[in-house]
Amino acid sequence: MKKLLSMIAALMFVSSVLAGCYGGGNKNTSSDSGSKGSTKDIKQELVLNAMSEPPALDPAMATDTTSGWVLDHTFEGLFTKDKDGKPVLGTAKDVKVSEDGKTYTFTIRDDAKWSDGSPVTAEDFEYSWKRTLDPATGSQFAFYLYYVKGAEDFNKGKGSAEDVGVKATDEKTLVVELNDPLGYFKELLTMWTFYPVKKDLVENNKDWAAGAEGYVSNGPFKMTAWKHDSSVVVEKNEHYYNNKNINLTKVTWKMVNDATTYYQMYKTGELDLVTTLPSDVVEQEKENKDFKNVPYFGTYMYMFNITKEPFTNEKVRRAFAMAIDRDALTKNITKAGETPAYAFVPPGVETPDGDFRDQGGKYFKEDIEEAKKLLEEGMAEEGWSTLPEVTLLYNTAENHKKIAEAVQEMYKKNLGVDIKLANQEWKTYLDTTDQGNFQMARMGWIGVLLDPAVILDYFLGDSPNNRTEWRNEKYDSLMDQAKAEQDPAKHFDLLRQAEDVLMDELPFVPVYHYTNTYLTSPNFEGLVYPYNRYPNVKWAKKVSE
Repeated sequence: MKKLLSMIAALMFVSSVLAGCYGGGNKNTSSDSGSKGSTKDIKQELVLNAMSEPPALDPAMATDTTSGWVLDHTFEGLFTKDKDGKPVLGTAKDVKVSEDGKTYTFTIRDDAKWSDGSPVTAEDFEYSWKRTLDPATGSQFAFYLYYVKGAEDFNKGKGSAEDVGVKATDEKTLVVELNDPLGYFKELLTMWTFYPVKKDLVENNKDWAAGAEGYVSNGPFKMTAWKHDSSVVVEKNEHYYNNKNINLTKVTWKMVNDATTYYQMYKTGELDLVTTLPSDVVEQEKENKDFKNVPYFGTYMYMFNITKEPFTNEKVRRAFAMAIDRDALTKNITKAGETPAYAFVPPGVETPDGDFRDQGGKYFKEDIEEAKKLLEEGMAEEGWSTLPEVTLLYNTAENHKKIAEAVQEMYKKNLGVDIKLANQEWKTYLDTTDQGNFQMARMGWIGVLLDPAVILDYFLGDSPNNRTEWRNEKYDSLMDQAKAEQDPAKHFDLLRQAEDVLMDELPFVPVYHYTNTYLTSPNFEGLVYPYNRYPNVKWAKKVSE
């Protein structure tokens, strides 16, 4: 137990170091211009750009980083993260762990309150976690709770809520029983899926999370306005136990999807921070002191629906994976320092044998002649004289469009295949792909913590996030074994074996491993740029106009 905890702590340190090399990371890298002067007359308001409507602002239902960005500022779990990205006690003031590492006893802070002033209780946490697991809720992230005793059976309709190892023994005490010791459990608790919701509010209003009116949370900010497809506004929560250290009084997320438009809005001062710069301005902005390039622990990919022709054939899938020029995409299209991906797990995870990605290596290479050969063989196996028509679906954003158009041209040039392109707004896109109404579609997957397990979780057979319809019992078994394994070397070896299985069958095309590009106004200091979330503004302060 102690060995794995030490390993996770080391991994977090590595993340900070890597991020620092790129000028970002889990540290305050904003300008401190003007911070020595008085700021009492400066309006403490910050305007961000979410780019699109957050699909779900209910912690049980959110599956995307846009929703998570808002939730991370309006809610808080038993643990939260400090400025360096390390898990620290949040709504819990104390935790005791049993000798076998399976039982956690949390004590809720006496001054933990909801934004309506009522106390946050242990029962709120018990209710929230069991609500997430309840099959009737339909949470797609319920599987993150499967580490808890009885959680998986309840979620799959094989057990009851009473069998789940989460129990409020009194108003302030929550006891959690795990199936096995989990070295990164405290960090996992910082994820929005583990945030509490107010029991009586949720039970009395099924639409409680659909708008600002009646929305109650327990984090540093409270929602005060939500104009759908336009903006979300949060204000400082006067009932937050640590509100004296919250400087901002108001944070607004605009929803501007066009990259050129939001870039210009930043330049004219209408936005204080933008993410994902237009690819054609990255080079010119690299010398700007406002610019940051931060490693992002995730992978940009095109997933296949393996039940839809022509991607029912493994050779066809491999041909499509081998026919993309990733160097050209990252150097000429995205231009933000992304790493071409020939596997699923990104670099940055230090194991006893070195970086996990370096140890695992590349699983294929770009080879046009071999790709053509595989395509021909796959078509012959299926009896196709002509390849079934292919449509590549992506969610609406200028950068996604540019990448898709480049990939379209590569397939035409390298394989002689004309694919069609289609796009949808983010929320509609999530619904469409969740229903399996696609052949090939863009997706990104970000690890909630720096361990390959949370990346590889995407392709678990029972993961509702796995939209590819790919299922493999050996893969699932290796993943289960890896999560229960307390020896770090064995843990990572099992995960490497799981990735071997995944990459052998290729239900997706890895394209590149992410970085995030930002422009942040020098009028602010104290923003934090995590490796697996959008910027945290909890500690932000406006220091000049």
